[in-house]
Amino acid sequence: MTTTALPADPEPAPRPQVSARPRLVPPMPRPAWVGWLGAVLLALFAGALRFIRIGEPGQIYFDETYYAKDAYSLWRHGYERETVENADDLLAQGVQDIWTDQAAFVVHPPFGKWMIAAGDWLWGLMPFGTPMSPEGWRVAAALVGALSVLVMVRLALRMTRSWLLGCTAGLIMALDGLHFTMSRIAMVDVFVTFWILAGFAFLVIDRDRSRERLANLIETRPVGSVIGWLGMRWWRVAAGVCLGLACGTKWSAVFFLAAFGLLTVAWDYGARRGVGQRSVVRRWLGFDAAPAFFQTVGVAAVTYVATWSGWLFSSGGFDRQWSAQNTGGLLAGLPGWIQEPLNALWSLFHYHAQMLRFHNELDAPHDYASSPWEWFIMRTPVAFYYDGDGTTCGATNCSSTILNVGTPAVWWLGIVAVLVMLAWWVTYRDWRAGAVLIGVAAGWLPWFGYPDRTMFVFYALPVLPFVVLAIVLSLGLIMGAGEDSPGYSPWSRVVGGVVFGVVLLLIIANFAYLYPVLSAEVIPYDSWAERMWFETWIYGSAGPE
Repeated sequence: MTTTALPADPEPAPRPQVSARPRLVPPMPRPAWVGWLGAVLLALFAGALRFIRIGEPGQIYFDETYYAKDAYSLWRHGYERETVENADDLLAQGVQDIWTDQAAFVVHPPFGKWMIAAGDWLWGLMPFGTPMSPEGWRVAAALVGALSVLVMVRLALRMTRSWLLGCTAGLIMALDGLHFTMSRIAMVDVFVTFWILAGFAFLVIDRDRSRERLANLIETRPVGSVIGWLGMRWWRVAAGVCLGLACGTKWSAVFFLAAFGLLTVAWDYGARRGVGQRSVVRRWLGFDAAPAFFQTVGVAAVTYVATWSGWLFSSGGFDRQWSAQNTGGLLAGLPGWIQEPLNALWSLFHYHAQMLRFHNELDAPHDYASSPWEWFIMRTPVAFYYDGDGTTCGATNCSSTILNVGTPAVWWLGIVAVLVMLAWWVTYRDWRAGAVLIGVAAGWLPWFGYPDRTMFVFYALPVLPFVVLAIVLSLGLIMGAGEDSPGYSPWSRVVGGVVFGVVLLLIIANFAYLYPVLSAEVIPYDSWAERMWFETWIYGSAGPE
């Protein structure tokens, strides 16, 4: 029977004469189907939560007014077009021709919007589905939200070697309010989070696979033999694709690409050093670090450019003809089959310069804007939607709202858990603690470099998987070693089990309590008011008028 014990840190001092396999690749829980069953069941649970009443409110709300309409334009034209003035009202009436002939200037890459459009197309194929409807433009977010829970379970299981902790991670993600609300709206943040999570999960698989190859080579070669290339790292290539798609959804993913690229080569260095290889730095640079750059950054760059295919292979996109119209005879002497791709790429570069300028200068005030230091404490969530009219709930006054807020029990406990990870890494240099800290830092710290930029709490969504990992890893530490481990203590298991149960009950109860104000449920005004824990949850940072 699998225990919840975290395996020993596989980075001890070099001892090449001792079998390296247990240290390099601790065994996964068996049978494998149990872990997959737990992942699928939790993904179905998360999907059910997200799909129930997904069409409410039956109108475009918050930034759906940009992303949903841009997604349809991409699907029909290959690039974003301007819409007519009353486009939102026309969509509500079922009118689908809402575009002008003018290309639109958009400030986010297109891949997340392609996913929204693909979800709407898929929804339209269903016998009960209607394309370009609230359900249609939200279905992709709900599907990806459920899939991210499945990936979370598998990732946590691989990092902890525990069915219980893996499934706990998936349950916590499924019950986070920030993830829940972003999985029910046609915006791109849940997509960038999914691709970042998938990319990181593939790198963890690559870590196991490469160390398994290293263990095989050590066991089959004479003691002291030099180990060179470990073979093609396809899981790392897959991670590069995922991180490229994340960047093709939102530029903030580039911080994760840089951080994870350094992390994966650090893991390689630790593996070679841990088994006593000679000339570690030279061989690590040649056989691990250099290929890793092309397998992550190089693959991600190619993937990112590919996400712009609709714009590149059309002629009417915003500034698509800029190079041909402004570079004069610079490319005139080249054959057409070379000139046109170069013009397209140069125009794309110019377009990106304008997008970057927009983001750097974005400082418009907003009532629900929040600074990065506020995100973990959920000081200023975003009121995506509010309707205070009507008495359909049976009370004198009713309210229906979608408050974009993380489940406080998750994020507040997450602060403690991240500090535990910091202490664990400083004390024992455990790779799991270091990976969690890298993920949190990549998704949070860069935003402090833009103090004047307008930011919102949902920018923290890509940090959530690492907050969840911090919580389950901390729970694993509290519960202690399993019965078959040398450090087993029945009392620590009892105490750890109580803490584990209390934490889960807090998260479940907190999400259930907030659910009505996360899902546009119509409730009495008094019930709504008691769930607004802070004044900033109602008025935002602007305060009451």
